[in-house]
Amino acid sequence: METGEDIQGLRKVIDLTRLISVTILCFHFYFICYKVFHDFGLTAAVTDKLLGNIAKTGLFVGSVRSKVAALLFLVISVFGKSGKKDENVKMKHIGGYIICGLFLYWLSVLIFFLPVNTIMISGIYISVTVIGYVMILMGGAWLTRVLKLQSNKDIFNSENESFPQEERLLQNEYSVNIPTKYKFKGQIRDGWFNCINPFRSILVSGSAGAGKTYFVIRHIIDQHLQKGFSMLLYDFKFDDLSKMAYNKLLKYAKNYDVKPKFYVIDLENPKHRCNPLDPDSMLDITDATESSRTIMLGLNKQWLQKSGDFFVESPINFLTAVIWFLRKYQNGKYCTLPHVIELMMIDYDPLFTLLQQEEEVKALINPFISAYRNNASAQLEGQIASAKIGLARLSSPQLYYVLSGNDFTLDINNPEEPKIVCIGNNPQKIETYGAVLSLYVSRLLKMVNKKGKLKSSLVFDEFPTIVATGIVSTISTARSNLVSVTLGIQSIEQVKKEYGAEFAEIIAGISGNIISGQVTGDSAKRLSESFGKIMQDRESLNINSSDTSVTRSTQMDSAIPASKIATLSSGEFVGVVSDSPDERIKLKMFHAEFQNDHNAIALEDANYVPLPEIRKVSFEDLQENYLKIKNDIQQLILNQLGEQKPDKPLSTKNVESKSKKTRGRPTSKKPVKSIKETKAISL
Repeated sequence: METGEDIQGLRKVIDLTRLISVTILCFHFYFICYKVFHDFGLTAAVTDKLLGNIAKTGLFVGSVRSKVAALLFLVISVFGKSGKKDENVKMKHIGGYIICGLFLYWLSVLIFFLPVNTIMISGIYISVTVIGYVMILMGGAWLTRVLKLQSNKDIFNSENESFPQEERLLQNEYSVNIPTKYKFKGQIRDGWFNCINPFRSILVSGSAGAGKTYFVIRHIIDQHLQKGFSMLLYDFKFDDLSKMAYNKLLKYAKNYDVKPKFYVIDLENPKHRCNPLDPDSMLDITDATESSRTIMLGLNKQWLQKSGDFFVESPINFLTAVIWFLRKYQNGKYCTLPHVIELMMIDYDPLFTLLQQEEEVKALINPFISAYRNNASAQLEGQIASAKIGLARLSSPQLYYVLSGNDFTLDINNPEEPKIVCIGNNPQKIETYGAVLSLYVSRLLKMVNKKGKLKSSLVFDEFPTIVATGIVSTISTARSNLVSVTLGIQSIEQVKKEYGAEFAEIIAGISGNIISGQVTGDSAKRLSESFGKIMQDRESLNINSSDTSVTRSTQMDSAIPASKIATLSSGEFVGVVSDSPDERIKLKMFHAEFQNDHNAIALEDANYVPLPEIRKVSFEDLQENYLKIKNDIQQLILNQLGEQKPDKPLSTKNVESKSKKTRGRPTSKKPVKSIKETKAISL
């Protein structure tokens, strides 16, 4: 440790060194200008004898050796002493002093060639050399003070917050590998993002423009298709990713044992048709319940945070009853969402009579029938109207056409018939299309999570725009069934808004591979905390009236603070990857720039072939299918109610249809019409 005695001793050594430098320089002047000193009587016999002995060392032979020795001791004395920092000192000023001082100090010998007398030459030589010496002394003193404070110019602490990252390329038959560049110890190094276990799910977050799709998701699609995955692709901005997936499939088709078929669900311009309520995939009433819940929550996203409420569960149960009735009727002949919608729109009397014919449905519709019999119209409308209003938005010829066909089933990872299914959305029609696409996703999630299937990749761009509550179960349990899930979100706050805080916390907590671009707020804070801390150097500067002191230490601090995550550039990502028991990764955390060959990607995109035209669907085709579905339901009702009567007659009184003449007056009870007497059925 430093003591007062040590400091005083050091100062004495420095002063002695500087004194030696000055003494050598004075002796130099005495030897070089001896004649002038002699003429002025500034010599003595004793001094001359002493200096004569010193001269025998050879130090003062010529003018160079002595000046070099004097300069050397000067440099030692300057760098051995520190002083108070002058914040106004600039490096260019220091450089000017030192360069000018050296110039005067060494080129002063040229003065001896001036055509003047000896006295003047000696005076000028000594003056110029001394001025150069002093300028070197001043510049050196300022330089040492500045150099002592140059070590901490990293005002954003970037150097301290850098850490070693994975530089090996680790590949397997499932992995996703993206080249990166990162900064460590002031150097830009090459690294790799190695997602060797995508079955533990991949969460890709980042605000708009952060590069989620361009730098990450397109690589996942490319490499998984290259490695023979079946795939579901939710393309929020259809058809950007779908076109890429189609062209990649053409390129990598030879990598599959059984060539997969490519299907597109496009609700605006129908291509392929698929019935998400396929009766062969609905084995019991719980399947109908899940489908009903998905549709209702997709149409009313605010219900996600009101699970269990009476007016939320009632329409879900009612829709479940209708779906399951059609599933049981003639082995699911009319079990499609368009038929469900049309059946729900008929009057209560024939509808309830019809539904009572199925034993498994009676328990679900019993509360609605009780309300209807007791003329509780307000309660009944509150229970059912929300379902009818939401489903009415789906009543369009295009949707009916796509939803009522059977071009393919949703078992995309069927070893005998693998599929690449692209589901397209339209950002301008999220509220309408979201519910239908959510139903497709919900049914598919249940079908792919089975043993003995092919490896499959489920990629969701802008995941919060659909409702897929079953994704948690898929991520948690489908790992052993080789199902990889990639979720693209903008932030955890976005998931909280759409699904609720509890669901968002689960998604953020169970994802094994996390890739995040620029995010702010709680998302950035949460990520920073999950990345942990690393050992970082610290330096504190203390300036007082007489001295400047620097204290250095180390402490644990955030590896990637929230402020840095909030200021990431496009293409710059932070995150962690997960490994497997047989493939360990020591350096899981990363903060790097993902590398894309922009010119190659642009050229590749320009050469993509468009999606094939599956079929030409005319307006007449859409209308014909639309009317056929309506006629199917009308014929179903006529056939069923013409053969059977309800177990218990239902009241046909409608308190809301009173005329103005009878409003407010007692109404007489009329006998209930039989079903056979009903000649017209409102559809």
